This record gives sequence, C-alpha cells and structure tokens, in this order.
Amino acid sequence: MEQIIQLVIFFGLTATVGLITYLKCRNIKRDTSDSKDYFLAGGGLSWVVVAGSLMMTNISAEQIVGMNGAQALLVAWWEIGAAVGLIILAKWLIPIYYKYNCTTTTELLERKYNDKGIRAMVSVLFMLGYAFILLPVVLYTGSLFMKSMFGLQISVVMLAIIFAVVGAVYAIFGGLRAIAISDTLNGIGLIAMGIVVSYLAMNAINWDLSGIPIERITLIGDDNSDIPWHTLLTGMVFIQIFYWGTNMVITQRALAAKSVEEAQKGLYAAVVMKLIVPFIVVLPGIVAFKLYGDVGDVAYGRLVGDLLPSWLSGAFAAVIAGAVLSSFNSCLNSAAALYTCDIHQNYINPNADVRKIGTRVALVFTLISVSLVPVFAQSESIISLLQKLNGLYSMPVLAAFICALVFKNVNAKAIKIGLVFGVLIYAVFTFVWSPLHFIHMMAITLFATILVTLLLSKFVFGDQVVTPIAATQS
Repeated sequence: MEQIIQLVIFFGLTATVGLITYLKCRNIKRDTSDSKDYFLAGGGLSWVVVAGSLMMTNISAEQIVGMNGAQALLVAWWEIGAAVGLIILAKWLIPIYYKYNCTTTTELLERKYNDKGIRAMVSVLFMLGYAFILLPVVLYTGSLFMKSMFGLQISVVMLAIIFAVVGAVYAIFGGLRAIAISDTLNGIGLIAMGIVVSYLAMNAINWDLSGIPIERITLIGDDNSDIPWHTLLTGMVFIQIFYWGTNMVITQRALAAKSVEEAQKGLYAAVVMKLIVPFIVVLPGIVAFKLYGDVGDVAYGRLVGDLLPSWLSGAFAAVIAGAVLSSFNSCLNSAAALYTCDIHQNYINPNADVRKIGTRVALVFTLISVSLVPVFAQSESIISLLQKLNGLYSMPVLAAFICALVFKNVNAKAIKIGLVFGVLIYAVFTFVWSPLHFIHMMAITLFATILVTLLLSKFVFGDQVVTPIAATQS
C-alpha cells in the first residue's frame, strides 16, 4: 500500500509540473528558423527563472547522489567554489556575451578571433564532453537513486532509458523556455525537500556527529583525499570559472535573460542559493556514514527511503526526477544549440529549420548517453570521476577563452593547435602519467596550453606582437 501511495504522488506531481509547463508554453508563437527563439527562449527569461533553471541544471542527481556518496564534508568545496564562478560570470563575462550578442558561448570566440573554425572546434569539444561524460552520468546517478530509494527490481539501464525518453521529449518539443519553467517549479520543491531530508537525517542521529572519523567532517583535505587543501589554490578556481563562465549548459540560462541586468540578478540569486546547497548535497551523506557505514553512491537513496514517510518520499522522488530531467534535457538543448548554430548553420545550411536539426541532434546524443550508462556504473566515486574526466575539454577550452579576453593579436591557428595540445597533454596526465592530483594537473594543463598558444602565435604564426589587452588600453 505504501509503495502505491509513493507512486501515485510521484506520478501526480510529475504530471502537474508537465501540465503547468505546457499551459505556459502552448500559446507562445515560435519561429523554427530563429535559433535565439528556440535555444534562448526568445531572450525573455526573468531573473527568477534564470536562477531557478540554473540551479536545477547544476543540482541534479549526479550532484546529490555523487556528493552525498562521497560521505565527506570535503566535497562541499565544489559548492563553495561555485559562488566564485557565478560572481565572475555575473560581473565580467555576461556583459561581454551580451555586448557581442552571442547565442552560444563559443560565438564569442568567433567574434574575437574572426575565425569560425575555432568556434566549431570548441563546440565539438563541448559536445564530446556532453555525450560521453555528462549525459550518461546524469542518467546513471538518477536511475541509481530511484532504484535504491524504492528498492525497484527494474535495472538501472532500463530506468536510464525511461529518463532519457522523457528528457528528450522536453528538449525537443519545448525548447529552452519549457525547460526553464519546469526547472523553476522543480527547483522550489527540491530545495524545500532537501532541507527536510537533512533535518530528518540529523534528527535520526540526535544531532550527534560523534564517532564519525575526523577525515569525514573536515574541510582541510590531506594529500590522499579527494580534494587536498593545496588544490584549492590551483585548479579548483579555474574549474569553477570554466563551468560557470564558459560552459554552454550553464551559461545558456543567463544568455536567455531579458537583459544584462536581469541575468546578473538571477546569477547573484544563485550565489545566495549556493550557500544552502551544501546542507542538501553533503550533510545527509555524512549522516548516512554514521547510520550505514561506507555505502558510497547508494547512501542518499537509502537514507531518504528509510526516513521519509511514504507520501513525502513520493514527493521527493518527483523533484529528484525533475532534477535528473532538468540536467539531461538542458544538456541536450545545449548540445543541439552548439551543433545547429556553430556547425550546421556555419558550414552546411544557414537557413536550416532550427527545430528539425535540433531534434536530430538530441536523438543522437540520447542514444549515445544511454549506451554508456553501464560503463559509468563501474566507477567507485562518480563525482570524482566526473570532475576528473571533465578536464579533457574544460582546461583547453578555458585557455582559448582566456587568450581571447586577456590577450590581443593572438593568431587563430595558434589557438586551434593549443586546443589539440591541451586535450592531449591532459589525456597523458589522466591515463598515462599522473605525478600530481588531477586538480593540480588541470591547472598545469591550462597554463601550459596558454603558454604554447602564445608562443606559437608570436614566433610561428604572428605578424603582430601578442600583448595583454589591458596594456594596449593603458
């Protein structure tokens, strides 16, 4: 009987969010040839929707399940550092994107270097990262949560297929506007329910964290931890700048605001919300360690299943499902935007039907991500693996943006070679030779890529002197 109540509430709330989203979007006229209309919601999002959609895109099952699965306070640094990335995006980068009227973040690189090839290369790196890393991780963690919470007999892969189909429907038929509205509705429920779970978890141990090893409840990580303290001074900052400032999945929400000021208000609201997030994505995992021991990525689903009454667990499952769908369909929409705007319209057909092309791209990415779910199911720590693999494209891409925004007269050919160099050197650091922690290696990859790019530009391709932009303006 309890499981029936859970399922009724789950499907009821999920259907309600879908219905409200449909009602808000059904009468809005769309131009299928207008990329800004489909991929940026016509530039009409309010700051509230920007903040809500941005947070739900970020806080999905891979965050909630993965970070709680670490069962350690240390991973809170990912959330604390996010505030820095959001502030940099709001204060410095968003005004630049709006100045150049960008539909995608990569469009800024084309404008700066006057070379559409750079834009296409970076887009390909983003799309590879989405298809082979982010999308399958989102599906796997969301499916794992549902399976562990409800004790379902259905396989993780089958659950992933269900999530993928529903997420693809949102992305294909609704565009960014539908995604953003559903994100905001689910975001309210997720934060509220997340706080309730944390409260009940602490109450279950009488607010007593004694007996938990000190390494589980410290913010100062040693050399053998997931986040050694010294990595906070190197690669951590740049990971956050890349993720919040250049990553299309995240920045797309701010680009879809009514104005720069509206985007900035949404981003600053997200900074405030980030102060709450550690209580949702870290604290329950620590409590689960005291209750169950080192159970890894199943910690959060088991805790929720044990603590919440049936009617509340059904509601919580609905908002978690919403979070999974949010991240999945947001990533699909961003991948479709990158391919359509940066590659198809630039190289194949500038007047293509945006929705038709976007639909095909979304379907391809859906199939790839589902097929990779079993691979990620073999990982020991999903959050650590996710951050580690992201370096394959994050640091080379960030290097290209830094060269564009900090230096003048950088040669476009040097940028392209630098991108390839950055991917290769980080691949060596990851799969062949790892002398330092991967966060340090990200920083080394970034600076090495910038250095190689500037040297190539000046001594191999350059007919002008490469100088910092600030120096040319002084």
